Amino acid sequence: MELAWAGALLLLSIIFTLFSSFQMYKRKGQLPPGPTPRPILGNLFQRDVLPLNKSYKKLIAKYGPIFTVWIGSKPMVALCGYEVVKDALINQAEEFGGRTHFPLHSRMFQNKGFGTTDEKKWKELRRFTLSTLRDFGMGKKRMSERVQEEALCLVEEIAAKKGQPFDLRRNVASAVSNVICAVVFGNRFDYKDHIFIENQQTVESQIRFFTGFLGLVYNTFPKIMECFPGKHIKIFAETEKLHGYIREEVELHKKTLDPQNPRDYIDCFLHRMEKDQNSSEGIYSPEDLVITVFGLFTAGTVITSHTLFCSLLAMAKLQHIQAKVQQEIDEAVGTNRTPSIEDRLKMPFTNAVVHEAQRYRIGSAESFPRATTCDVKFHGYNIPKYMAVAPVLSSVHYDPLHWETPEKFNPHHFLDEKGQFRKKDAFMPFSAGKRACPGEALARMELFLFFSTLLQKFTFYLDGDTKDTDLKSFFMVFKNNNQYPLIRAVKRSVDTCVQ
Repeated sequence: MELAWAGALLLLSIIFTLFSSFQMYKRKGQLPPGPTPRPILGNLFQRDVLPLNKSYKKLIAKYGPIFTVWIGSKPMVALCGYEVVKDALINQAEEFGGRTHFPLHSRMFQNKGFGTTDEKKWKELRRFTLSTLRDFGMGKKRMSERVQEEALCLVEEIAAKKGQPFDLRRNVASAVSNVICAVVFGNRFDYKDHIFIENQQTVESQIRFFTGFLGLVYNTFPKIMECFPGKHIKIFAETEKLHGYIREEVELHKKTLDPQNPRDYIDCFLHRMEKDQNSSEGIYSPEDLVITVFGLFTAGTVITSHTLFCSLLAMAKLQHIQAKVQQEIDEAVGTNRTPSIEDRLKMPFTNAVVHEAQRYRIGSAESFPRATTCDVKFHGYNIPKYMAVAPVLSSVHYDPLHWETPEKFNPHHFLDEKGQFRKKDAFMPFSAGKRACPGEALARMELFLFFSTLLQKFTFYLDGDTKDTDLKSFFMVFKNNNQYPLIRAVKRSVDTCVQ
């Protein structure tokens, strides 16, 4: 009897595999060309295909700038190079402005807040959030002054290390996180606050899992993964704990809410929720508030802090560039005050270095794809409605047609022949079009002010010998192991006391 059941299960497995393979290869013939997927697995375990930020050049050479990869049995169209990505995200923003919802995304965001599948609700929450952030000074002088204050707090924290080697990541993450916390929660946190640090580590672990190989596996086989222990269980538990922390903050805000004098984003959302309580649409709900705050905290902590940290690592390794930045800061700002956002116009080289650090940073493409909102005729291909589409931004930032030395960390990419700063169209660190990052203005401000203030006060050195390693390999080795080198921050010999 048991043998009969085993035979039946084996037969069903074979039938299911054959059926899945038939469906995959049937769809494959209707999509842009790409590497041949394996039954059920797709291209998941093919290292010459995924991750795309490592393989896109070889795939472009074989299939062109538009090709299809398979995450398990689900196809995803990759878009590479500036011209193709611009055409999709900007020229056809509506057609490529949808959002796919992988199982991992649904588990994290519970179809609430910015993670909702309701397009009308998403648009309204995005509009409300952008408006509220602007009211609290995003992109304005008031916000730049808040970032300056936090930058000086970071200077004090680093100065306390007295030039000894230390892990700079945590201090940088705390400083950057405090800026969004002041807007969302209404207060900043001490750098040694264990709950604050724990919350940062939660979102950092979540992003690493989301953008890593295990995240792709979970999105492919969520039900199977749920049956086994693993890192995903820990990540989900930590995420729910962070959700609980935000719920507690919301309850505290409710008890002291003054609708006439909102203190922060939570107050504004609660006030709007009261006004909207009789609405049948239910856009503003307590859980939507929790998940939206969760999204803001995550976005406002991880990407900006990692970019800032990498820019400081680059300076520690490229001492000649660091010295040139410091010379410009000394000439434009001096030592009697901290750099302001208005100084950016007088500091083209420093501004160029900050932009080059963003260009040089390699991110994930397949973890946060978009989706087509209708059937699209695009560069000779018919891409169906609801198709997952991955704009490979690394291919834009390393496009040899738009960057003179794409593989090299070169601030002159953003300088004209007179040494003045120049914008580049092929610069999309915050994506572009309908789904561009809503916090772009704040992130740009933070990166310049934190970077220039720290370089005014300190000279950064790597602890250890890395002379024989080029910068790109240097970054990738440490990123893959999630272990970065210790840094020494030595106070500059000029009078750079905290003002």
